[in-house]
Amino acid sequence: MTRKEFDKVCSALPKTSQVIQWGGASVWKIGGKIFAVCSNWGPGEGPKISFKCSDMSYDLLRQQKGIIPAPYLARAKWVQVETPKALGDKYLKAYIETAYRLVAAKLTKAKRAELGLALPPRG
Repeated sequence: MTRKEFDKVCSALPKTSQVIQWGGASVWKIGGKIFAVCSNWGPGEGPKISFKCSDMSYDLLRQQKGIIPAPYLARAKWVQVETPKALGDKYLKAYIETAYRLVAAKLTKAKRAELGLALPPRG
């Protein structure tokens, strides 16, 4: 997935915002909280895409070749896809959408109401 494609996927999600920071990284947020980053952090050419994961996805993905715990964000269960072949675009898009939902679900009730986001189901 190219940076342009990454930005398109993230911008299609409701109530997101983008900032360019940390050396030119494309940082996507919901309610002021980061859910995905496209950067050039680390060795090698091309974009590196990082995103928030569930505990189980974090454990599974970091065992896959070309995916590592994300620099600076691993303690919060983030991974970084280092090579385009590590994860197909269809799966990467699904993980970005899941990252968005995980972060949105952690927003305060007030912030979700301000953004017009549905509250997560009780359970």
